[in-house]
Amino acid sequence: MFYDTTAHELLSYRPATPVPADLSDFWRETLDETARFPLDVTVERVTETPLRGAEVYDVGFAGFGGHPIRAWYLLPREPRRDAATIIEFIGYGGGRGLHHELLFWSAAGYPHLIMDTRGQGSSWRVGDTPDPGSSGGPQVPGFLTDGLTAREDYYYRRLFTDAVRAVDAARELPSADPARLVTTGTSQGGALSLVAASLHPGVAAAMPNVPFLCDIRASCRAAVTGPYPELVKWCRTHRSLADRAFATLAYFDVACLVPAAQCPAHFGVALMDETCPPQGVYGCFNVYGGPKEITVYAWNGHESGEAHHLENQHRWLTREAGIG
Repeated sequence: MFYDTTAHELLSYRPATPVPADLSDFWRETLDETARFPLDVTVERVTETPLRGAEVYDVGFAGFGGHPIRAWYLLPREPRRDAATIIEFIGYGGGRGLHHELLFWSAAGYPHLIMDTRGQGSSWRVGDTPDPGSSGGPQVPGFLTDGLTAREDYYYRRLFTDAVRAVDAARELPSADPARLVTTGTSQGGALSLVAASLHPGVAAAMPNVPFLCDIRASCRAAVTGPYPELVKWCRTHRSLADRAFATLAYFDVACLVPAAQCPAHFGVALMDETCPPQGVYGCFNVYGGPKEITVYAWNGHESGEAHHLENQHRWLTREAGIG
């Protein structure tokens, strides 16, 4: 099992998923299709809030297909000089939550955009964004298998595009510096932070923590908990469609996308993670195209570094990336 593999050994691991020959064309066409819809950014100040250290804005923008996406924007009353704007994406099943739930970055003086996740937000943190594009086809409860047999209909085509559009939206927000946009997130959010860094040239740095959707075929064989078993169950039921499903997933495997990334990245990995196995994270880290570092939590599972990791991210952002 990979849990017996050392971090040093994992540094030589390479994902086995072949990169589709038309991967770049697929994503260029997808993003061009969505670019036909006006971004339509709306920013409404929230006046009823217990927060005193930040102004809170309810943000909207048009994501994939022009579908409305919600977000929170927390703007510090005393921002850091030349502060980066942090764009955060949420883990599987969660939404943007309540506006006072994620306060670290704004408390540290950084403008902070928190994107809601279409169709999610009913498992552990509330969300406010529906998914009008759901295929309605047979799927295991969750999102990983929604539209799995056709790349054009697959759930993550919509969500990945939303993440790229969130970067465009951040550029239009009050006090945001378009040259200092940093993506971050944990698990699914970590995957989205890497997707945005790979598909949007305006991302200055990425901070993915235990990212999901990395080296998907190997990860779903190794994972014990979380979303990957949904995929295993789907393939177990739809025996004749498994190869077709993995052909679709190759277009959404983050390890196939990140060689195109150029900005610096700071990864977090947990060597006892049974939800997003470390070999998948390392597979993605090892092929990442830009400058990169990784913080290893040898004895942790999917909780990873938690508050310790926030401190490590902040240190990296200010001292290493030099854009904080």
